[in-house]
Amino acid sequence: MKIIKSAESVCQGHPDKTADIIADAILDELLIKDPYTRASIEVLITTGLVHVSGELSTDAYVDIPNIARGTLIEIGYTKPEYGFDGYTAGVISTISDQSPEIALGVPSDGAGDTCIVVGYATSETENYMPLACNIANKITFMIDELRKDDIVPFFRPDGKAVVVVEYEDGKPVRIDSITVLVQHEPYVSELELRNAVEEKVIKQIVPEEFVDKNTDIVINPIGRFIIGGPMADTGLTGRKTIADAYGTAAASGGSAFSGKDPTKIDRSASYMARHIAKHIVASGIANECNVEMVYVIGGEYPVSFNIKVDTEIDTTKLNKKVKEIFDLSPGGIIEYLKLRRPIYKETSHYGHFGRSHEDFTWEQLNKKIMEELKNVF
Repeated sequence: MKIIKSAESVCQGHPDKTADIIADAILDELLIKDPYTRASIEVLITTGLVHVSGELSTDAYVDIPNIARGTLIEIGYTKPEYGFDGYTAGVISTISDQSPEIALGVPSDGAGDTCIVVGYATSETENYMPLACNIANKITFMIDELRKDDIVPFFRPDGKAVVVVEYEDGKPVRIDSITVLVQHEPYVSELELRNAVEEKVIKQIVPEEFVDKNTDIVINPIGRFIIGGPMADTGLTGRKTIADAYGTAAASGGSAFSGKDPTKIDRSASYMARHIAKHIVASGIANECNVEMVYVIGGEYPVSFNIKVDTEIDTTKLNKKVKEIFDLSPGGIIEYLKLRRPIYKETSHYGHFGRSHEDFTWEQLNKKIMEELKNVF
């Protein structure tokens, strides 16, 4: 049976992603000074303006306007002709204290929110991520690198990639389509832009064995893409949840990640759910795994925990063993994954999962745990 799975990734200069990066940059600075900071930071970006809002409980002070502007410059918003740049953008901060009801009602090791979280892993790739996610994230990463290194000087900061993969009998067999949108300088021709994307990005990244004569490669489908970024579209934190996770290969818990400290269980437990799913697949007892957990604000453990796999095994035994191995309390997750560190800015672009960065503890495999899981059956 043929099925389709797809994934989206956006460049750092995409307005929504820029908002995510700023939110996590602020969070990291807070955690450097106070690892026990509780934060829920939201960022809105529009032409010439960054608006930072949210709630904090912390002993730290950080210069929010300076962090926001520095992040914009780092991303590449450095020229006035972009209609938005880090040197001249206004920054408004309306951060307030955390609700006293939440502060009193949530113990130090309790869940900081009520939420559903999902973790996913598949054996179809070496990093246990869907193929479409890997390709889409590599495309946007390469576009950003070529721009920042001035190898392709006519790329501008905004951009997006969407990859659609066709499956037969649960395995990826071909890429159905690749769509790439890249903001660019006005002097470049459409042909020159297309050649640069095809030669320096797509051919360098996309595995040849998945491309055939019917693979549709689309670059800037409406033609010119000069005006982009916050000048063209308002950016908001939390609007790229599918791009941040697993594309259409897995359900979304519905919560965004960026701007939230690890006591916000919708972030930290999502990392743990991925960690569990990855160990189950890596152990060889399943080729595909979904882990679903439900937490209630103030609660110490998930009120619902469920594992779904694509093999005929006793998931009741598996559920029990996973709960024995992993401490699923908010405090236990934070300690196990070492989440009170300033690691979040790096997570905010090119996906929160599937990357080999040393700070992504949820991606690290433990051979002893894999053996324990395998021995259940």
